[in-house]
Amino acid sequence: MSHAARRSQTTLSPQPAELTQGGSVAQPAAASVTAPVEGAPPLSSLRLQPLNTNVSLREQAYTALKQAIMDADIYAHREEIRLDERQLSQALGVSRTPIREAMSLLEQEGFLRTVPRRGVFIVRKTKKQIIEMIEMWAALESMAARLSTLNSSDEDIAALRHMFDEFLSEAPAEHISEYSDANIAFHQAIIRLSGSHLMGQTLENLFIHVRAIRRLTISQSDRAARSIIDHMQIIEALERRDTELAERLVREHSLNLARYVEKYCDFLD
Repeated sequence: MSHAARRSQTTLSPQPAELTQGGSVAQPAAASVTAPVEGAPPLSSLRLQPLNTNVSLREQAYTALKQAIMDADIYAHREEIRLDERQLSQALGVSRTPIREAMSLLEQEGFLRTVPRRGVFIVRKTKKQIIEMIEMWAALESMAARLSTLNSSDEDIAALRHMFDEFLSEAPAEHISEYSDANIAFHQAIIRLSGSHLMGQTLENLFIHVRAIRRLTISQSDRAARSIIDHMQIIEALERRDTELAERLVREHSLNLARYVEKYCDFLD
């Protein structure tokens, strides 16, 4: 991972898709969509790519919006992020119909909520709900770690170490954005190495909120430095195929986040 590979914060104006001579859709650059309401969070942008009109637009809109929601910093501000149907339509280069259908599906799944006469908002959880979600994550990820000691290859476990190579000689806090991405990728990898597809599906709806909280808190109270120590201990337990220790370390690592949220994250209420 390069230190220069930081996520761009530049906001681009939405551009509609243009047709080429062959009738295919030319894809302009990614666009950021910001809620056009007074008092909206200044960073409430969703990075979106125009859609390919040769494939189901509803499915594409659903996938694009879900990924954008998962990438959004939904807890960086107290205000909720409002989605604007017109701007989403412009950014994705399609009519409002597939946008509306995709938003309806995402609302059924609990990612969005409609407020009469106000609009559609990305769902934010309360502090109590976030803690419960982290506790659920701790239970499932610790089981994933247990299964990883039984099911994953030596090569896959060894690859976990390389996620943190650049942070072993430099403090994670000096490159917090890159470390935050590596931290999240590490937890996703533990789930993947378990070999349980069902576990991954179960955690999907929790992931948007747990990841957002991990991102928000990793730079606070020297948590990044403690986090990398935890990760190295977890990797060592996985390498030794120490099932009980790997399970316990992963569970405690996540429960430490739950305790931190309980103590310091009053802004969630």
